[in-house]
Amino acid sequence: MNTTIFDFVGDNVGEWKVTSMIALKGESIEPVSHIKKISSSLVPSNKGIWTLKGIVSNLRYTEKEDKDNLVAIQEDLGRSEATLAAFIPIRKSEAWWNLAQDERRKIMENKSQHTQTGMKYLPAIARKLFHSRDIGEPFDFLTWFEYAPADAAAFEELLNALRKTEEWSYVDREIDIRLVRM
Repeated sequence: MNTTIFDFVGDNVGEWKVTSMIALKGESIEPVSHIKKISSSLVPSNKGIWTLKGIVSNLRYTEKEDKDNLVAIQEDLGRSEATLAAFIPIRKSEAWWNLAQDERRKIMENKSQHTQTGMKYLPAIARKLFHSRDIGEPFDFLTWFEYAPADAAAFEELLNALRKTEEWSYVDREIDIRLVRM
């Protein structure tokens, strides 16, 4: 398995300026004015006001056909026109994690249609999921989205659609952090 580790450092300096930071569920984290995303290691770091660590790992609920479709149309992060971003740390409830993997997949894909919903907004909205639960972090997932200002309304549609699903009823902590590239 190929894993890449990243630190998301909230501080008073960084490549992305925070434009809003809202705790939608659960407790917030300390407000910051900037975030930087840096390649890292599992070694604990004390950088910035806070640091959240995540790893890029294998796709855990995605079947081959969906993966092939995603790879064919999804853009990479770092596109010059994608000057807006959203960093959304999420933790799911113990009830979610007590479900068997096949039960979680049924909720995500069969009922909530997570992948199909996201694919409607590709390639305009680039996304990367970072796993944190298995490395002892306070969130289960760190999701990073990048998009152009012209696609901001589409991004809001995507989030609204996902947040209305059964899957999202299992989220017990979510912070929505919006950013603009400096």
